[in-house]
Amino acid sequence: METELTELLQIRRDKIDALRDKGIEPFSGRFERTDFSSDIKDDFENYESKSVIIAGRIMAKREHGKTAFINVADMYGSIQVYVRQDRLGEEAFASFTGLFDIGDIVGIEGEVFKTQKGEISIKSSKITMLTKGLLPLPEKYHGLKDVELRYRQRYVDLIMNPEVKDTFIARSKIIKEIRNFLDSKDFLEVETPVLHPLAGGASARPFITHHNTLDMSLYMRIALELHLKRLLVGGIEKVYEIGRVFRNEGMSVRHNPEFTLLELYQAYGDLSDMMNIAENMIAEVATKVLGTTLVTYQETEIDFKPPWNRISMVEAVKKYSGIDFSTFKEDAEAREACKGKITIDDNICKGDLLNEMFEAYVEEHLIQPTFVYDYPIEISPLAKKKSDDPDFTYRYEAFVFGRELINAFSELNDPIDQKERFLKQVEKKESGDDEAQPYDEDFITALEYGMPPAGGLGIGIDRLVMFLTDSPSIRDVIIYPTMRDKK
Repeated sequence: METELTELLQIRRDKIDALRDKGIEPFSGRFERTDFSSDIKDDFENYESKSVIIAGRIMAKREHGKTAFINVADMYGSIQVYVRQDRLGEEAFASFTGLFDIGDIVGIEGEVFKTQKGEISIKSSKITMLTKGLLPLPEKYHGLKDVELRYRQRYVDLIMNPEVKDTFIARSKIIKEIRNFLDSKDFLEVETPVLHPLAGGASARPFITHHNTLDMSLYMRIALELHLKRLLVGGIEKVYEIGRVFRNEGMSVRHNPEFTLLELYQAYGDLSDMMNIAENMIAEVATKVLGTTLVTYQETEIDFKPPWNRISMVEAVKKYSGIDFSTFKEDAEAREACKGKITIDDNICKGDLLNEMFEAYVEEHLIQPTFVYDYPIEISPLAKKKSDDPDFTYRYEAFVFGRELINAFSELNDPIDQKERFLKQVEKKESGDDEAQPYDEDFITALEYGMPPAGGLGIGIDRLVMFLTDSPSIRDVIIYPTMRDKK
């Protein structure tokens, strides 16, 4: 196989010299085109008999004596091109049949027509070599099917699998419509640092790097939260950022070490505002991009139309496990009730236990968009305590298809309370929890100057794109996913 490939590569390289001998540049420059394949095929009535100039990659080539057919793919589709010796000229036709291959990028000038079989095509009058492909494309019928190779060589994946290109076009539109929605609500988009002196704002393991000039460790950001909330202190009342964050954790169909996160904060808002923004924004984005709020994800119909379902964490655990955490006064009572349900640490508190029961018994049932609210304070170090029940916070997570999509709070703006919670996180870290948050002294200082009451939320853009494009893996919606070294 390797010898065969080597021979094919040499043949293609030999064709470079042959093209230049004929005065044809195999790696050309700027090319002026007038139309795309999709324009022609979608509006044939106005294009029939019209002269056009297109450009794209040869995806198929069939020769029949003094005629040939090729399929040329561009950004928005592909179109058949009819090539005849008497129209192209004998010498140009010989160069085309002998030196042009599948995979080459060409410019086509010609007239639009419809074949006897009814296929919209271009009758070529000139074919220009723009780029000579030196590596053969995967065989047409088997294509590029190896998943690892598809992610590693995304450029070939995009050539061979048009639906992949469609996914990334949709991703771009989704992010554009998110921006349109937030901009229309007078949110200001900002950019905050990627390198942080402390890895805060979420419970996650960071990537660590080193700045040589400052001789200090820096962390790739794991969240956007703390820098954005500092801006609330400074008087920017509606703010958002869409950016990459980095978490040094496991990889799965739902997790990539770097991913795109939207975080937004609204001064003088609360958790109910964050519910309204979330469900209305995603419904509007789905409608603008797909034309409907009803989508099919992995053969399951999901409707993003507001209002979404709402249930407290305690109610959800009671519904699906039969255990009612509202009846427990002490941690020991909760541990005793959950024995046999999940593995229990002897020192686990009831808030952490409630969360573990939720993950074990509830998440898989939350198929339609659902806000789960009233999260225990132990797992919500940045959310405001409930005024009527300080064991819980004004926090929700939104679940779709059993997966977390959104995390939102009524933001904690009491610097004394925040300091106490940071110190409890430090205790967890010192006890071996490397995902616990550090003590951020500057953030406490910012809160001491006064942060207005606020609501905030974060949405995993990649997971949202997965749902709206029916993509089973997060690596299908990240154009260059993280890969193991192939060596």
